[in-house]
Amino acid sequence: MCLLIIDAAQMAIPQFMRRAINLISLGDFRWIQVGLLSLAMIGSMAVICLGRFLWRYFIHGSSRRIEAEMRSRLFEHLLTLSYDFYQENKIGDLMARATNDLGQVRMAIGWGLVALIDGTVMVTAILIITFLQNARAALFAILPLPPITLLILFFGRVIGKRFRRVNEAYSAMSDTVQETFAGIRVVKSFVKEWWFIGKFAGTNDDYRSANMALVKLYGVFFPFISFLSGLTSVILIFIGGIQVIEGAMMPGDLAALFAYFQMLIWPLMGAGFMVNMIQRGAASLGRVNEVMDRKPSIVSPAAPVRPQPDAAFPLVEIRNLRFGYPGGKDVLEDISLTINSGTTMGILGRTGSGKSTLLKTLTRMVDPPPGTVFVKGVPVADWDLGELRSLFGVTPQDSYLFSDSIKHNIRYGIARREPALESIADQKEEALVFRAAGISALDQDLGSFAAGWDTLIGERGLTLSGGQKQRVAISRAVIGSPEILILDDSLSAVDAETEKRVLTSLLTERRGKTTIIISHRVSTLRNADFVVVLDQGRISESGSPRELAALGGFYARMAALQQLEQPGLEQPGLEQPGQEERGGHG
Repeated sequence: MCLLIIDAAQMAIPQFMRRAINLISLGDFRWIQVGLLSLAMIGSMAVICLGRFLWRYFIHGSSRRIEAEMRSRLFEHLLTLSYDFYQENKIGDLMARATNDLGQVRMAIGWGLVALIDGTVMVTAILIITFLQNARAALFAILPLPPITLLILFFGRVIGKRFRRVNEAYSAMSDTVQETFAGIRVVKSFVKEWWFIGKFAGTNDDYRSANMALVKLYGVFFPFISFLSGLTSVILIFIGGIQVIEGAMMPGDLAALFAYFQMLIWPLMGAGFMVNMIQRGAASLGRVNEVMDRKPSIVSPAAPVRPQPDAAFPLVEIRNLRFGYPGGKDVLEDISLTINSGTTMGILGRTGSGKSTLLKTLTRMVDPPPGTVFVKGVPVADWDLGELRSLFGVTPQDSYLFSDSIKHNIRYGIARREPALESIADQKEEALVFRAAGISALDQDLGSFAAGWDTLIGERGLTLSGGQKQRVAISRAVIGSPEILILDDSLSAVDAETEKRVLTSLLTERRGKTTIIISHRVSTLRNADFVVVLDQGRISESGSPRELAALGGFYARMAALQQLEQPGLEQPGLEQPGQEERGGHG
């Protein structure tokens, strides 16, 4: 509405000019007439001034809100996508789509809309007014307009292709920056700053080159449109000047026509801007929609199945599981396994034997074949995804921590399972955090943290040691008392004494609950109820630690080798005197 009002006010000003100049040229006028026309022009300019503020407020404000909503939608959608999506797409590229690309969409919505309305309304109105006022002069003056239209259509296609290349170059540069800073420890450890500087310089030059290709196109496009638009003024002065000399046109009429055709230059330029911004926005929106159109590969079923409360099913059952990642050979072959409730199970195996993949099938981080993996008697594919994963507390191998305080990193384990506990009293919250930290033996390091549990740990736990990061991750996993706790090689960075304390606390606190421990050290598994040994994706050995130690297989060899490396430890795999065999079997 404000744009339309402004356009109407702009259309009126040349008419006031025409009447004033005609009055003055005739010489028979009163100053009050010119004064009233001048006041009308000033009033029109005031309306234009206010209207321009208002349309900027409304249109650009709306485009900003649309951008914010689209960014929120994109972020929410990204969180629904499955693990495999993030293996295929780089984080820097996704960040570029959420920032740079959505910024271009905003420009297309805001300035593109302005240019479209101005172009449509003003061009139509100016052509109607000028043809009604003097058809012959207007007809000659619009001769340069058809070539401008053809240029806009031609350059619009080329601009779209080149701008997509700009966006792709920006994504590559962003990804280089993100990877470099995320791996800054490695960069500095290997003194490879010079290599990454060169790599960034290459992507930066690619981005510059892509932009320059676009700028060169603009360098031809807009000046040429300005030149053709300027020809209308030349033609009008020549044709209209002759008519004024011959008395066929009043000087005010020529001035009004000249003003209208000068006003016509902006809509024509605006059409170029509009094509430019819409092509940019279309290219950017296409990149955003590539992500928005991607469906998660792992979702909850339409009608989730709940386990029967009193059914006599094992807690976890795996039947003849065979699994491989797309494009690769099978990682797991013929895995059959039963885990009863309240059992502590250990998994041992060489690197790449499929240990972590086996546990990912339980939480559906990867999707196992139908009818192979069951939790509480229900196939994992039939569970509601959130409900299934809420049964588990997982500490992954990389022990990822957020750039927040130690306390809040631990509290993520509460928020994920029990949102109502977000508002619990601070005293109870501190007690829960301290209890979880005690289980992971993190409390023994409290004195080394500058601000206690409120110490900020930096991005990815930059300020913590490897062992401290692992124990924060364990605290996060146990604070919500999950029914099934999975420790994926989560004690590899701690010393033997701390490891013993953590395991003792875990088994004591989690008596009656299920714990699954992956480890390369048999000392970590010595108190497990049973241990499964994986070799090239198959179960090669299974049994209690005592049984496996007596078999003379991989478990026994690893136990003997690690006993030689650390002779002060108890013999791994052998229960201490008085220790009872606990339930559970593989």
